[in-house]
Amino acid sequence: MTTWTALTLLDAETGARGLGEALEDLEPAPTGVGVFELEDGSGLWEVGAYFDTAPDEVALALLAAAHGARRFAVSELPETDWVAKVRRDLSPVEAGRFFVHGSHDADRVPEDRVPLLIEASMAFGTGHHGTTLGCLRALDALAADNRKTAVLDLGCGTAVLAMAAAHLWPGARVLASDIDPVAVEVAKANLEANGFAGRIEALEAAGFDAPALAAAAPFDLVIANILKGPLIDLAGAMAAATAPGGHAILSGLLTSQAEEITAHYVGFGYDLAERADIGEWSTLVLVR
Repeated sequence: MTTWTALTLLDAETGARGLGEALEDLEPAPTGVGVFELEDGSGLWEVGAYFDTAPDEVALALLAAAHGARRFAVSELPETDWVAKVRRDLSPVEAGRFFVHGSHDADRVPEDRVPLLIEASMAFGTGHHGTTLGCLRALDALAADNRKTAVLDLGCGTAVLAMAAAHLWPGARVLASDIDPVAVEVAKANLEANGFAGRIEALEAAGFDAPALAAAAPFDLVIANILKGPLIDLAGAMAAATAPGGHAILSGLLTSQAEEITAHYVGFGYDLAERADIGEWSTLVLVR
């Protein structure tokens, strides 16, 4: 079945979210609407909608004008099994001792690696992106620290980082939280597939606002592979929830944003232990 997309850009989050809500009332109705901040440091927001039939371009133009957006770019996409395509195109990822793979590569796991099965899905975190890869490498480097008794993967996506932590510290309590209920369901499926069901608790939570997170704090390690804006907003709460001497692994950052984030967290009582850049992405390891 053919799919149509309609994409536009705005300068502000408020207008972008308002436009996203307005798109849901279109006729024909979109099958999905997304609102995202671009990760290139521009401050722009992308609003997109997907349709099973050709959208009303006049109505789209009126909505764009009313919300201060650029004109929608409408495209017709051929039918594609995107999950099957991703499975074909994504090769396994090695990060330190970890080997992240799909089920189609299960027979390629080296004997000296820890396998983490992650299928192509709607949630972020297959290990191919520089941010996830950087976090896995940072976790591998912390493996000798045997003081980790409570770990939080904040914004967990597929929960690949939570699973890596649970492998490194089998006696620790590990939580994986995400604001997106779809991501939480994907995380639970991955935990089941990797034998971590009952070992890692996956839950829906916005930041640190959840009773389960408060009950588990203070954390010896918080992993937050999210974006610059949320990292800035959550710095105070993260510092309060991190034990003295504990670590924070932060990513989802462009290299151009790393110094600003580092300075912000130093203001909340952290010291920078390590910074690693992979392409245009940075991963920070901080000590409370």
